[in-house]
Amino acid sequence: MPGTLTRRIQQAIEKHGMLRAGDRVAIAVSGGADSVALLRLFHSMRAGLGVALSVIHFDHQLRGAESDEDEKFVASLAQSLALPLIVGGSDVALAARRNHWNLEDAARRLRYQFFEDALKQHAIARVATAHTSDDQAETVLARIIRGTGLAGLSAIHPVRGNIIRPLLNVRREELRGYLNSIHQQWREDSSNADTARLRARMRNNLLPQLERHFSANIVRNLNTLADLAREEELFWKSLVESRCAAIVTQESGLKRVDTAELLSPLPDILKQKGDSQRPSYALTQRIVRKLHADAASQGGELSRQHVERVVEMARSGYRGQLLHLPGGVQVRKELGRLIFFGAGGKNLSKQPAKGADSFCYPIDLCGKGSATVSVPELGRTFRLKVIDWPMQERETITEGVVLDTEQLRPPLVLRSCKPGDAYRPLGRTRVRKLSRMLMMKRIGRPERVLWPVLASADRIAWVDGMPPAAEFCATQTTRTGLWICGNPG
Repeated sequence: MPGTLTRRIQQAIEKHGMLRAGDRVAIAVSGGADSVALLRLFHSMRAGLGVALSVIHFDHQLRGAESDEDEKFVASLAQSLALPLIVGGSDVALAARRNHWNLEDAARRLRYQFFEDALKQHAIARVATAHTSDDQAETVLARIIRGTGLAGLSAIHPVRGNIIRPLLNVRREELRGYLNSIHQQWREDSSNADTARLRARMRNNLLPQLERHFSANIVRNLNTLADLAREEELFWKSLVESRCAAIVTQESGLKRVDTAELLSPLPDILKQKGDSQRPSYALTQRIVRKLHADAASQGGELSRQHVERVVEMARSGYRGQLLHLPGGVQVRKELGRLIFFGAGGKNLSKQPAKGADSFCYPIDLCGKGSATVSVPELGRTFRLKVIDWPMQERETITEGVVLDTEQLRPPLVLRSCKPGDAYRPLGRTRVRKLSRMLMMKRIGRPERVLWPVLASADRIAWVDGMPPAAEFCATQTTRTGLWICGNPG
């Protein structure tokens, strides 16, 4: 049996490129059968693999004296094998309460953070964990029960960064058989029998029932499903990165994507005639998830509902609309595009700055014929430029509006919305109150307070995200126009 096990482990290591000769590898040992078997197997293989071993143990501080005994057992085992020991621990229950995590999630977060720290502090190349094919099956099943997408079905990856899982093609019972054959003891974790935990209920009840009454190959089948999902994810990752490189631009920490490209992201050659947008909707969702992940600074995962809200904003949201997502990410709708930014980037929110309830900036176009107005209250910059009108055929305007300069009168100011503001928008026959127009756009009161307006001699000529005033709009008889555009930053 040991020879068969080591050959399968070596095949897994070679298949997934887990190790290189000369690597220093820390074996994560809890004291349980799986991790003890992983340590003993690697210890017997170390010369052939050409690696140096150490033992790493994390105390979750969840089981009192039992946890202390686990640590003593691991320390004794490491000493008997003449291997260095790295020990750490954290109050997982306290972290779970403080951060509103479930206990299993808190344990995983803290454990892997400890591993990451150890990799840096002890010059370790890899940490090997003892996840088995049973663990893989339980993870896939748990995610199906809780609800998951295709990415979630890939479950436990053989390699994730510097973490390797060489036992994913090995059953738990095989490892116990191996330990008995070499007369190696291990410790049982009493929490594994606590059926109040989903994992324990699946391990002790659900999977055995499925294996006994439905399919003897259920564990293998669930592992195959994870493998297939992981292969699909590799394809999707490549396609998403390729399309993002083509349609996403980045500047000053802001990522911009054209809404038309986001809603229909497939190259023309791949589009199916006669179909709606649905064939490309899966790609749209994944692009949204990647843009979120790139901007996130505080973790946090997107739900399907979050993604659908972003897509709906791209399809029919109003200009200036702001959406808050998990992980400190915000998405802002601009003319023909969405802008993703995180907590560490520029603040594009139209929420009033602390203590700010209005702003007013005079504009002088004399001399240069252009002006740039920075409005820190909004975290935005507005550009104004006098241009020839009509424009030459080779010139185009993809954002902003053009006003007739001959209709503008001093003083020209960029200011915040004021009570009583009203004007006649282009295409309308009557004057309309600006506050009513903003309410119809579902713009909240805090944003309305600082909504930008361009006024000419106290008459409204332009409102951000709204049609320009009819009497100021450029026409076929206009000789020079004033182009105005508001951008982030």
